[in-house]
Amino acid sequence: MILDREEYIEQAYFYRTLRERMQQGMSTQDLLASVRQEILSTTKLPMALDFMAGELRHTGGFSTAMARLGHYFTPFQAYVISEAEREDGQFDFRIALEVLQREAEYRAAGASPQGAFLYQFEALCRNRLGYDQGLAAVAGDPLYDDVWAEWIFTVRRQVGIIDFADMIFVRSEHYRQLRGEPEKPTLFGEREGKIALANRRKDPLFLFAALSRHLGYPEVPRPRRDNTSMQVLPTLQRRVERLETRIKLLEEELRGGINLQRFYKKDGVE
Repeated sequence: MILDREEYIEQAYFYRTLRERMQQGMSTQDLLASVRQEILSTTKLPMALDFMAGELRHTGGFSTAMARLGHYFTPFQAYVISEAEREDGQFDFRIALEVLQREAEYRAAGASPQGAFLYQFEALCRNRLGYDQGLAAVAGDPLYDDVWAEWIFTVRRQVGIIDFADMIFVRSEHYRQLRGEPEKPTLFGEREGKIALANRRKDPLFLFAALSRHLGYPEVPRPRRDNTSMQVLPTLQRRVERLETRIKLLEEELRGGINLQRFYKKDGVE
């Protein structure tokens, strides 16, 4: 469901603060507990953070908690974090948080379906997150109605085969003005159609840059290559936390069995 504006404001604050404080050497669990105290209690985010903290203790990550809280977090948010938590992945966790921070800020300002989709799609492209699962996650966003979701799955099937600019152009108001009434409902306005037409068979980055300028959606964070050591440290920290969690579970098993009751503890998120 689409959340209230204050929820997106607090989400953006959470992603930004967590990203900035990761360089202080604190564990992710301690960071979650610290940031939770600063979040407005009038929102549902503190309860979501409690659930995420519990999942972090059990699994070493919190993307699974976000996926289970589908009424609060979108599938795209859960997917981005899950890609950052992959042990064999190269996606910087801090970049993932910045992607979600800017998206939440955009939603708080009043995101349009056109701008939100283009931001999410560009985030998948720039960070090489995979179109198949990524676009399936995008299509599950409550911001999109059935017509939008159908088109997003069409893009999922045709991306890499048909020019993305063409896919925007044929579903735009500009296409209708030039070619007559299309078979499918228009999803983009005249302005987006003109931009897409002008960028056919060009580098997609030019298309994204022009659309971002004119639609006003935020610039997508890009992978940073200037300081690889700073990118490696958060990844190593998360791996150490996962190893500690597994060691604790093994120790419990050796002492007589794992207490499964805590895995079924009810969370307070409605």
